[in-house]
Amino acid sequence: MPHTPVLYVLNGPNLNLLGTREPDVYGRDTLADVEALCRAAAEGAEVVFRQSSEEGRLIDWLHEAGEKADAVVFNPAAYSHTSIALHDAIKALAIPVVECHLSNVAAREAFRHHSYVSPVAAGVVSGFGPFSYDLAVRAALRLARARAARS
Repeated sequence: MPHTPVLYVLNGPNLNLLGTREPDVYGRDTLADVEALCRAAAEGAEVVFRQSSEEGRLIDWLHEAGEKADAVVFNPAAYSHTSIALHDAIKALAIPVVECHLSNVAAREAFRHHSYVSPVAAGVVSGFGPFSYDLAVRAALRLARARAARS
């Protein structure tokens, strides 16, 4: 029986407010809408979808993903720009992590131009609104399948 890939989709602070927080920047889709989009894009892969505004919880979930998942899509939100701890947690993983953002962070405030996550991520998808997640899910699963084929 073929292996069903497991994908963790982790979401950082304030993403629980999608749909109401700064809709001109983040759009009107809710986090539930984003989850549905991810599950559809995963095309049969098992999706573990979570959100927390707590940095330590996100780190714990990354550690868990390292043991249970084939890949991670991670929107660290504002922690992208502040968290060396998330950088270190991702660096310790043997599975691909795709950093994902709804907005184009490079076109926003200068303090958002640096990410501690990007250097240790397999890739970054940003600026496409909820479609960023669709692209990130497909990329993460493609990387996971390529990794499995090499094993």
